[in-house]
Amino acid sequence: MGTTSLGSSPFVIAVVNQKGGVGKTTTAVNLAACLAASERPTLLIDIDPQANASSAYGITNAERQVYDALIDGSPLTQCAFETELETLHVVPAGRDLVGAEIELVSIEAREYRLAQSIQALGDAYEIILIDCPPSLGLLTLNALTAADAVLIPLQCEYYALEGLANLTETVELVRGQLNPRLEIQGIVLTMADGRNNLARQVEAEVRSHFGEKVYRTRIPRNVRLSEAPSHGQPILLYDIHSKGAAAYVKLADELLTQLALTSPPRKPPVLPNPQSSIQPGGQDEPTP
Repeated sequence: MGTTSLGSSPFVIAVVNQKGGVGKTTTAVNLAACLAASERPTLLIDIDPQANASSAYGITNAERQVYDALIDGSPLTQCAFETELETLHVVPAGRDLVGAEIELVSIEAREYRLAQSIQALGDAYEIILIDCPPSLGLLTLNALTAADAVLIPLQCEYYALEGLANLTETVELVRGQLNPRLEIQGIVLTMADGRNNLARQVEAEVRSHFGEKVYRTRIPRNVRLSEAPSHGQPILLYDIHSKGAAAYVKLADELLTQLALTSPPRKPPVLPNPQSSIQPGGQDEPTP
């Protein structure tokens, strides 16, 4: 798998798949945590109106969210929340984002609103992950236009292959018309079960077609991964000894190798109006 050398600007990755239930948000949430644990200043932007990536960090009903950046032009740093990981900030989504697709239609350069907000960050972060909606509307288009690359979580099942073909076509269209630097960073196989014949066949076909674009790391089906969001924590904080945590740590290592991050980590940015992702009353403690 090839490498991409990072400059002074952050490397922006859209985590995208128009099919729901494939581990897209799980991947965005836990990969962001593992990258931050590697002391790389990381920003996770939740642009999915379902706001699952936000609630996975205990952020609900945020006063300021990604909607304010997209529609009102608010700086992303004013919409960002601190997390339990010092080097990770989260820009949450919320209910207001539901109407953003309609509101964006009448805004000039509507496809570039998120890109403009990210450009204004300068070199505050090294890596930015965007959790996209399970659709190919204006919100996802904003993410693809802002991104340097896409990361595609792919469930090991037959119908996922059809969706992958459509998604790669969309990436080609965006690259040709809106964002010439956009590329597929990699495909990560999720909910993998080596005992399942169909899963093995799907994996073999994907690896045969996409070669080194498919990460070596597979994300297994793991109960602890499913439990972590209800406690408002990524798997790294909820159960670092689980198979799910180990898999996402390996995936983060693969991605960092791709990005050829050899320079010393920068200090995380200081938010002008720090917001904490720890909500009043806190979260339940993880079960042993």
